[in-house]
Amino acid sequence: QVQLVESGGGLVQAGGSLRLSCVGSGSIFSSNTMGWYRQAPGKQRELVATITVGRSTNYADSVKGRFTISRDNAKKAVYLQMNSLKPEDTAVYYCYLRQSWNDYWGQGTQVTVSS
Repeated sequence: QVQLVESGGGLVQAGGSLRLSCVGSGSIFSSNTMGWYRQAPGKQRELVATITVGRSTNYADSVKGRFTISRDNAKKAVYLQMNSLKPEDTAVYYCYLRQSWNDYWGQGTQVTVSS
């Protein structure tokens, strides 16, 4: 079993910053992709950023230059530094892990950006 636990969400004013953390436990293999997705009310879940174990990254165009994804392989953790936040970044953010053709999700953490 794989478990992913997020932390770091909250309420912030536009232009502010937040840092999300996600720590994995259980049967996590050495080769995987971790990342973050988000889902705003009434919208589909969308990719925010992913990072491979070799630290290759992929970002949604809407967050490029503002968000930075990183990981600590020893801690089985992935982080998302979010700067210059906008109201449209308001969503539930989900930690994600893909390994051996299986996808795993955290429970989600709310990020609210006020204007």
